Parts: sequence; structure tokens; C-alpha cells
Amino acid sequence: MGEMRMIPGRVPEMLRSPLDASSGEAALPSWDLSDLYKGQDDPALESDLARVEAEARAFQEKYAGKLAGLSGDELVGAIEACERIEEVLGRAMSFASLIFAGDSLSGGNGRFYQTMQERVTTVSSHLVFFSLELNHIAEADLEKKIASSPRLAGWRSWLRDLRVWLPHQLSDEMERLLHEKEVTGRAAWNRLFDETLATMTVKVGEEELSVSAALNKLSDTDRAVRQAAAKGVSEAFGSRIRLFSLITNTLVKDKEVMDKWRQHARPGSSRNLANMVEDEVVDALVKAVTDSFPRLSHRYYTLKAKWLGLEKLQHWDRNAPLPRDDDSQIAWPDAVSRVRRAYAGFSPEMEKLAAPFFEQDWIDAALRPGKASGAFAHPTVPSAHPYLLLNYHGKARDVMTLAHELGHGVHQRLAAAQGYFRSSTPLTLAETASVFGEMLTFRALLDAEKDPAKRRLLLAGKVEDMLNTVVRQIAFYKFETQVHDERRNGELSPERIGEIWMSIQTESLGPIFEFTPDYSSYWAYIPHFVHSPFYVYAYAFGDCLVNALYGVFRDGSVPGFEGKYLDMLKAGGTLRHQELLAPFGLDASDPDFWKKGLDVISGFIDELARETRDDELEASS
Repeated sequence: MGEMRMIPGRVPEMLRSPLDASSGEAALPSWDLSDLYKGQDDPALESDLARVEAEARAFQEKYAGKLAGLSGDELVGAIEACERIEEVLGRAMSFASLIFAGDSLSGGNGRFYQTMQERVTTVSSHLVFFSLELNHIAEADLEKKIASSPRLAGWRSWLRDLRVWLPHQLSDEMERLLHEKEVTGRAAWNRLFDETLATMTVKVGEEELSVSAALNKLSDTDRAVRQAAAKGVSEAFGSRIRLFSLITNTLVKDKEVMDKWRQHARPGSSRNLANMVEDEVVDALVKAVTDSFPRLSHRYYTLKAKWLGLEKLQHWDRNAPLPRDDDSQIAWPDAVSRVRRAYAGFSPEMEKLAAPFFEQDWIDAALRPGKASGAFAHPTVPSAHPYLLLNYHGKARDVMTLAHELGHGVHQRLAAAQGYFRSSTPLTLAETASVFGEMLTFRALLDAEKDPAKRRLLLAGKVEDMLNTVVRQIAFYKFETQVHDERRNGELSPERIGEIWMSIQTESLGPIFEFTPDYSSYWAYIPHFVHSPFYVYAYAFGDCLVNALYGVFRDGSVPGFEGKYLDMLKAGGTLRHQELLAPFGLDASDPDFWKKGLDVISGFIDELARETRDDELEASS
């Protein structure tokens, strides 16, 4: 409790960056945060924090050491009182984090964000006892309370998910100490990473660009530009690699210490527990994807090398546009129209939930210096509404990113009825709605396109996105796992971290690539390793799950699919993946489940290979 919740959003390969404001692009939306607070000096913000600090002190005095003796209804009253306090803290931190994401170059924004973190931590320290003491209530006694109180029975799933942490819980004093030190520990290293990236520049030819702008050049149509961008990124991160290695070594060691004290079996176990997914299910996913590297990424990139007329690919060719891709711009209003039509085609209710994002300034898609790279969806709090951050450049992939983040936003709106505590969804399932929304949009675009050449480009673009979401993210997961495992034997040198990175990249992308030595520093720009260790497999989990789910939708084998899908999103965090997927006849614990999802990607590659052969035959005849 007390943790700010944010969906990290698009994978690093899809980072978008600010363009020059003089480029003549149509105006892009910026969000209006006044539904949270009117500004950093809004009296309501100070009033809220002062009020909940007093309420938190009174809550601790009233309930600390007394939970076991409460009746079922009295326990519900305590839970709901705690939830009200936490929601106010969540509102304040949401506001501060969104301001910081909008412009991290502003010293004032950085100070405001840090100040809010410190104040929220101070207030929430009075609540630390609550979840710890709840977990110490004997199971039999808790069941008696639930049996006596229908209201408490409604909290059964939340209590269940809270109590899975009991074996990893420390003493009350230790938990409070760790909570209060967070702002000077992991959170401080996270901020150092963010501010370092925000202030870095990359030289690409004669230009000085931001990191995200330079990364965007890696998808330029001109190979020389891509190579220059790759060189610039390598030099920028290579010159700072000891700093990034220090951040990584420190955070990985910090996690090792915490895992040891909390008795987690392995580095990824705490993430899996938070995702309410078993270690064995994640292992099955990783194995299935790894076994499929040859038929997926190796095969696709071999085809891509042929299309590009290259015997070997360099790392700066991986995201290169394909021949005959006119790279045309898609205006923001057109992107909005395409996504909304795709959502409406599946469910008018879903499109209705999406509409306010565009009509009430809940999206920040504008391009400006200091803004966070990439994209994310922030649920904020149920009493407000989610916000989306994008960096929109008008490419087809940006339309897919909009569809993706909007899926998160719709999911968060549907789940909000569960309240602050029960609306939060495990990351594995959080990616389901976003990837499903993206698939709806892709299918709508593909079905509407009649030009075979343009259809092929759409299909190839989707395959690349799926490889980035599945193969690439499992490769990241394997990199993280090896780094965390080796760090237990001592600090890793920048060179060793680079070796691990290069080994995993070679394994995942295949022999068609020649990796230049300077690519060994590219691990350093990926924020998930710093902010959300072992998060990345959730993308692959969500993509494969959606492939299977969408297959059920397309074949019509589940009557009332739309209603069941919306009910799944409305459940928020109250159900686990087995319960959520059961109405669709799907089971993620079945080893064949992941193969079905991967077969969808393989089928797309089969189609591209057939069309390539047809083109070659036509050209030779």
C-alpha cells in the first residue's frame, strides 16, 4: 500500500522523441492535470496532505495492535478508512509524477516531485503496520470474520493477495525503516538515472539530439543516418557506462539483499508474486519463446535482410523501414479516428469509454524537450481518471502506440469501480487490454487495405512490433536474470555486463546480424531494468495471451465474447489469470498455451515468406 501505480507502457524499441516545434506539424494535445490539482501551489494539495497526515496518525492510534480483536464489519471499516487515506496520497503522487514526466528538465518540477515523495512517505509510514498486522491474523480467525460479515467477504480476494506476502514479511520495525528509507535508496537511484538521461545529448552527424531523438533516427530510411545515430548513441552511453554500471550494480545488489531478507527463491520471484503468476508459468513462457527464436526472429530478420538487399544486418538495420515504405505521415486527427473506429467496431461501450481521453485533454502527445520518452498510461486514482503520455510523430507505429495506451486507459476506467485497492491489476494482465486494443486497430487497418504492397508493409510492421514485444522482451528478461545471478558473486564490470548483453542479443536475433563491439553499451538506456526489474516478460505474456484470446474472438467459439471481455477488465485485480481466462476456455498454465500465441506470429511470417516467393517468381517470369 502507498505505492504509486503506473503502467510503464511501450517497450524501449518504440521510444519516440520530440521534434522541432518549427516542423509545421499540426497541434498535438497536451494534458490538463487540473482534475487532480490546479497547480503545484494549489491550496487543495496542501490541505489534502495536512488532513490525511492527521487522519493517518489517528488511524494508527485507533487500530495498531487491535486488528485481531475487531469484528468482520469493524475490520471492513478499518480497510475502507485506510483506502481513503491511500487514495489521497495516490492522487498527490500521481500529480507530481505526471508533472515530472511532462518536463523533467525543470529543476522546480524535480524538487516538487522529490518533496511529494518525501511527504507521502512520511504520511504513509503511519499505515505500514496495517497490512503487516492484517497478515498476522490467523487464517481460521479471518475466515470466521469473513463468514460473519458479507461486507468483508467482498474483500476476500484483496486479503488473499495481501497474504501471499506473509512468508516474505519482516518485523514491523524493519518494514517501517525500509519504507522511510526508500526515498534515499532505490528511489534516489531511479531519479539519478532519469535525470541523467534527460540531460544527455547525442551527436548525430552535425546535430546534437536528445537520447530519444537519436534513438528515433535508428528507424530512418537512410542507412547512413541510422549508422550515424547508432555511433552517436554508442559514444554517448559508452562515455557514461561506468555511471550506468554503478546504478545497475547498486540496484541489483540492493534487490539481492532484500530478496535474501524476504526469502525469495530467485531474483524474479518477487515480481512474479506481485503479478500473481507462478514461477513455473513464467519459466514455461520463457522456454517457449526461446525455443521459437529460430522460427520467429531468426527467420524474419533473414527475410528482412533479403528485402533490404543486405548479406548481413547491423544492429542499426533492425528497425529500418522496408523498401517501398513511403513513411507517410498520419495526422493526429486521422490517428484518433482510426483507433476510435477500431474500438467501436468491437464494442460501442469500449469506444464510449475511450472518448473522454480525446475530448477532455487526458492525453499528452505533444513533442517538447524534457518530456519523458516513450509512452505510458497512468491510472491515477478511481475518483479521478487515467492519463496517457505519448510522443506522437505521425508514423503507423505511433498509431499502434496510441491504440496500445488507450487500451490501458479503458481498462483502468472499467476497473475503477473496484476502488483504489482492488482496481490495481497485475502487470501480466494489465498488458492484455493494451495489446488487445492494438490488435483490434491493426486488424481494422489490415482489413481495410486493398493494396497488396501496403498490406504487406502493414503485416511486416506488425510482425516487427510483435518480435519487439515478445522475442526482444524475453531476451531482456534473460539478460536481467543473468546479470542478477552473476551479481551475487560480486560487482560486475561494465565490460562483463556488455558481454552478457551481446551474448543474449546474438542468441535472440540470430546469425544474420553482425554486432559491432560498441553495441555492448545499449543495455544502459532501457529504463525497465532500473525502474521495474523483471517487468519486461509481462509484455510477452500479454502479447501471447492476446493472440490466443483474439483467436477465440475471431473464430466465434465463445458466445457473448464482448461482454465476457469487458467483465474481465472490470474485475481489476480481484481475479487471477486462471479465473479470468476460464470463460474463454484458455489456461496459461498449459504448456501448449504459449505455443498457440507464438504460432500467430509464425503464421504472419509464413504469409510474408509466401508473398516474397511470389514476388520473386513474378520477377523471374
